[in-house]
Amino acid sequence: MFGMIKNSLFGSSEETEYKLLSSETKDGVSYEVRRYDAGKYAAISSEGRSFDQVTGELVRKLLMYVGGTNDQGVAMGTASPIATTVFPRDDGVMSRRLVVGLRIPVAHQRSPPTPSDSAIRIEERPGMTVYALQFGGFAGETEYRAEALRLTRTLGETAPYQRKQYFCCSYDVPIKPYGRRNEVWFLQEEP
Repeated sequence: MFGMIKNSLFGSSEETEYKLLSSETKDGVSYEVRRYDAGKYAAISSEGRSFDQVTGELVRKLLMYVGGTNDQGVAMGTASPIATTVFPRDDGVMSRRLVVGLRIPVAHQRSPPTPSDSAIRIEERPGMTVYALQFGGFAGETEYRAEALRLTRTLGETAPYQRKQYFCCSYDVPIKPYGRRNEVWFLQEEP
């Protein structure tokens, strides 16, 4: 536990790099279209509990992994954002299935340590293009749903994005009291 806290507060931190394809404003709502490269992620899943009930626990497990709870005992630093994949129902409410992912820091991308927690898996994720809407404050299920609805309305019916899932992204450690950065990402459908 100490390794996780030390790594989160004092370890190196990197923001996942992306290529900004465009910055747009529609009906007073600003969003970006970004391209992220493929990479390895530490991921952990949950079914049966709500977003607010389980995300803190899953994020802690991932932070413990990058903080040294792995076969090499190495603290890797952290990468942001922590991206939680949610699967909304037709009425917009999040289902009770989610996947929390943390991109492995660049220095460990080639050969990441094996997690000590068997619930964590290392997965190779393909590159992706996303519509990203940023907002501040402490974000839980209610805030992410509201921002996802705002992005849905802004993009309209014809925008080419996946409607069966989206990402709830957090860039800050839980103890940061202000100036927080959160985002909702919609995955653009590839032509």
